[in-house]
Amino acid sequence: MSHRTARSRTFPSVLAALALAWPLAASAQPTGNPTQGKTVFEANCIVCHGADGKGDGPAAAALSPHPANFTDHKRMSKVPDSLRVKVVTGGGASQGLSPLMPSFGSTLSAQQIRDVVAYIRQAFSH
Repeated sequence: MSHRTARSRTFPSVLAALALAWPLAASAQPTGNPTQGKTVFEANCIVCHGADGKGDGPAAAALSPHPANFTDHKRMSKVPDSLRVKVVTGGGASQGLSPLMPSFGSTLSAQQIRDVVAYIRQAFSH
């Protein structure tokens, strides 16, 4: 087999692999930083969700429905990070959830939102 023939057989295989991988690379979001997310959580989320993520912050008593309890592993394990990002970005109503969950898309950067989602997952999903 000539070098040219081997290269002509390999090239389509490489192209096929790149074509399959391209949508995955294009849709992948950078992961959040839980350490930075803790700061975001403390500044924006604690008042409703509470320091322990149980949905029992100082404002929670006046809210119906109550804020999400991030320590409810059975429920929270079914919530993908992509949905959490959408809820924090667009508010609860944007995803058919509580309209009392405000939108943070205009006050937090996309990275800060990924950071707070990473913090919630790390701190409360035990």
